[in-house]
Amino acid sequence: MKTAEGEARRALARLRRSVLKSERELEALRDALEHAEGEDFPADEYERVQGRFESVHDWLNAEEMRLRAKLLRAGGLEPGRIGRSP
Repeated sequence: MKTAEGEARRALARLRRSVLKSERELEALRDALEHAEGEDFPADEYERVQGRFESVHDWLNAEEMRLRAKLLRAGGLEPGRIGRSP
């Protein structure tokens, strides 16, 4: 049986992979158009879109930390207190 937490972790991982793939596709598009259009290429617009991807990555990281902390608390552990013994 699948748990809601497990489904959430998998969905988060799928979304992260999707965003990474979208970034690669944007870079491929940028390279092709930059080569084809030369000076007419709207580089500023592509930089702005890349910045949005960075915002999505920041959100994904925060959501992953939030989910991890929630799972630890649900298991009776305190987030930030988990570590490996030397």
